Amino acid sequence: MDARASSDAGVRVHWLSLGELSRLIETFQAAGVTRAIMAGQVKHKQIFSSIRPDWRLAKLLLSLRTRNTNMLLGAVAKVLGDEGIELVSSTAYLEPLLAKAGVMTKRSPNEQELLDIAYGRGVARMIAGHDIGQTVVVAGQACVAVEAMEGTDATIERAGTIMQSLDDEASTLHRSLTVVKVAKPKQDLRFDVPVIGVATIEAMRRANATCLALDAGRTLIFDRAKLLVQADVAGIAILASEDA
Repeated sequence: MDARASSDAGVRVHWLSLGELSRLIETFQAAGVTRAIMAGQVKHKQIFSSIRPDWRLAKLLLSLRTRNTNMLLGAVAKVLGDEGIELVSSTAYLEPLLAKAGVMTKRSPNEQELLDIAYGRGVARMIAGHDIGQTVVVAGQACVAVEAMEGTDATIERAGTIMQSLDDEASTLHRSLTVVKVAKPKQDLRFDVPVIGVATIEAMRRANATCLALDAGRTLIFDRAKLLVQADVAGIAILASEDA
């Protein structure tokens, strides 16, 4: 059911376990839902958590060649589609939250940060293409940390720990950390769209990261006003660029 056409949109709330795919479909069908939107995040590591998949999800998991995010959520979307439930773009009602091209903060990236962005984008596109992660943290045009299951904020914190562990006198790396977050080469906007929020800036501040690069038009920014204030206070530059 299209929420715009419903007289009681937003009134009914159902809580389901991540493994209850059959119950999800039954709940939608009982309510006459034919269009659905995915909001929030399903972390890849939850696939390996203690959730108990129902028979339908278990069958789906066994059928997958790989269990990366794209494959899993794409398979769920197909199952929903087969049941007459269309999964629409997760940005359908969130376009104002998408990053627009340009420098978003008071400070622009400096020369070294721009070099790190250029290098980081190339690396990030490769790992995103394999659905490993969407974020890399770079210093002096060298990869310090690559995102996998742990998520963006944990990757940033890990990069900060690595840099702090280096012997200042022995290190030849440029000390400034640049975070590069990209969309997948063929990003399915129905799910797993890149997102940043205040927690991202907090993680960068703790890691002494000074620059954040995003994909314009394909990255959601939550609490934008508060995020930009915190970034400016921390001296963090944020740049959103069109896909090259």
